[in-house]
Amino acid sequence: MTGDSAVARILIGATPVDRYTEDQVVEMIRTRVGEDNRRPLSVVSVNLDHLHHFEREGSEIAAAGSGLDWVMVADGAPIAWRGGRLSKQPWPRVTGADLLPDIVSMCERETITIGFLGGLPDVHDNLTVKFTNRYPALKVAGFWAPPRSVIESAEQSAALAREVRETGVEVLVVGLGKPRQELWIEDFGLATGAKVLLPFGASADFLAGVVDRAPKVLRNNGFEWLFRLWQEPRRLARRYLVQGPFALTLLRRAVLVDAEPPITPSSAAEQAPRP
Repeated sequence: MTGDSAVARILIGATPVDRYTEDQVVEMIRTRVGEDNRRPLSVVSVNLDHLHHFEREGSEIAAAGSGLDWVMVADGAPIAWRGGRLSKQPWPRVTGADLLPDIVSMCERETITIGFLGGLPDVHDNLTVKFTNRYPALKVAGFWAPPRSVIESAEQSAALAREVRETGVEVLVVGLGKPRQELWIEDFGLATGAKVLLPFGASADFLAGVVDRAPKVLRNNGFEWLFRLWQEPRRLARRYLVQGPFALTLLRRAVLVDAEPPITPSSAAEQAPRP
């Protein structure tokens, strides 16, 4: 991936989705951490749940003046399918669950400090054991499991962000569920001092082995949602059976827009300076 190469983009309402591979995203994260005086980067996985919250319900991120660079990639199979149809080329799915193990491995290899915000303490305990056994050289800044009351309080969230900043974290995985995780990053991500912020939902649960992923044949054919619904019907029924079909109709408005250069050290330096 070079600074002058182009990346395909579709626009779904106000949501831009760029055609990146997993390897390109991992490299993007690595290079962003290595650059000083740069705007923090947030990589968002777009699925139907994302479209429900940020298109149908009108939640907003990537606002002017937020001080972050936002990159959105296709998580959901319908998003990737629509991108492929419009661009006439295969459009890769880039899910947080698939990315996170590669990101952790890259952080260990490059001595990049990573931290995890959100999730339950037992998930963090499992991750600690997993990291000790599989990634012994990984530098973990910390784990934070704030209650919802903290996340919903501007004052307490600001204090939490300052606490995270003191650890020197470079990559912060935020698992608070959509849209809360993206909105928290929009409001407090800059204050954490992290160079990369990843709103990755339940990805840490999968990495910790607390929740099983769907078999690969289901993932490859767009039926991972059905497996998750079978796992957690009470929690996910509304998302997949009520909100999902309505969000699916939003894909009709998707359009292919002019290609733009990917965010790399050479191109991002030309963007607005960090506040």
